Amino acid sequence: MEDTFNLKKINQEDLNIQDRFFRLGLASLFTGGKDSTYATHLVQKRSGKVKHLLTMLSENPDSWMFHTANIDIAGMVAEAVGIPQTIFKTSGNRDEELEDLRKAISSLGVEGIVSGAISSSYQKKRIDSICSSLNIEHITPLWGMEGEKLLGEMIASDMVIMITAVAARGLDESWLGRFIDATALKELRELNLKYGVDICGDGGEMETIVLDAPWFSSRIEVRKARRLWERDSGRYIIIDAELKPKKTIPNR
Repeated sequence: MEDTFNLKKINQEDLNIQDRFFRLGLASLFTGGKDSTYATHLVQKRSGKVKHLLTMLSENPDSWMFHTANIDIAGMVAEAVGIPQTIFKTSGNRDEELEDLRKAISSLGVEGIVSGAISSSYQKKRIDSICSSLNIEHITPLWGMEGEKLLGEMIASDMVIMITAVAARGLDESWLGRFIDATALKELRELNLKYGVDICGDGGEMETIVLDAPWFSSRIEVRKARRLWERDSGRYIIIDAELKPKKTIPNR
């Protein structure tokens, strides 16, 4: 069994392999951020087999593996997506968090894990290794996509993406709480050329939360938040948010 399965390869594979893949019960590593939300949507739209949204709740705000900014809002995003969320806690200790992730995945009894990995080999290799040890697939529909093209695809899909953390040269306090749109994409492209900032933030340059998308049953409204800035990085801390009903039927 291959450790990694890229959804984009399915069109080139035998239909019997497609049938086997789409019968699998899947879980998605889920933070409510743009990458995990979009990866989950692509796989769910194609297969309808994502049964769990797995959120790792780290006690370490500087975790090497797990998204931490506004991770408590991931539950609202999961509710809007319409897939049950499962939360597992981890100390965030670098030597322990991978074993915590392995235990969490193993407990779900799934045959594949979806992740929003794009270009970070640090995370991808470690998830590959866990999946290999459990004899399950690691499904990475965004892997290898060019950052500007991918972010443009997310914008074109009408995802409402808010930046909740930044840590890179050129990304100052004004980016906290900002929405990613065509203008932001243009500025990120310029920062990429000037400072080498990853346009999708896959190197930890930024973290995000998705507040709405056409396939959401509800939208998330941020009622209160504050900016926290320390030297050359910062977070947009959401203090109060709520789900709001949508008039249109979600396009899933």
